[in-house]
Amino acid sequence: MIYRVKGELLEKHPDFAVIDTGAVAFKIGISMQSFASLPDIGEEASLYTLMNVREDDISLFGFVTPEEKKLFTLLTSISKVGPKMALGILSGLDVRSFEKAVVSGDVVKIKGIPGIGLKTAERIILELKDKFDLVFKTETQPEESSEDVVSALCNLGYSRKDAENAVRISFSAESSFEENL
Repeated sequence: MIYRVKGELLEKHPDFAVIDTGAVAFKIGISMQSFASLPDIGEEASLYTLMNVREDDISLFGFVTPEEKKLFTLLTSISKVGPKMALGILSGLDVRSFEKAVVSGDVVKIKGIPGIGLKTAERIILELKDKFDLVFKTETQPEESSEDVVSALCNLGYSRKDAENAVRISFSAESSFEENL
């Protein structure tokens, strides 16, 4: 299994990125959330990855955060939700918003994601509602704190992309807000 790919970003598209690791360049399927967080072409990029092996295809999917990767894994465990639909869901809502929608049973919000109908939205809520507490509960607080640091950096004049990259590289849940800033 390929856990993470790190290297020079050769191509960047809304649905995939190409990262050159030196000897091999990987084409990696991504969500719009990951696309928005990627650096400029030619800069170093890093994505957590999952490999999907089917009878006729081997695909690599990439995620900027481990939480996005975990959500992708949960989504693809649901009947009739494949990797492409899971990426579509991750493109439509960030992890926190999706978690809130599932936990609160907000069918309308999930149904608002392109490609998701009423029955699929209901199935997602039914199958994931109980799993979110187990998978994401311990990560909720640090994620809020990291978002606060990103917001503060944006208020100080940094672009959102630069702020998110800085937080991704240096954020520590054990450190105070001021230390992280």
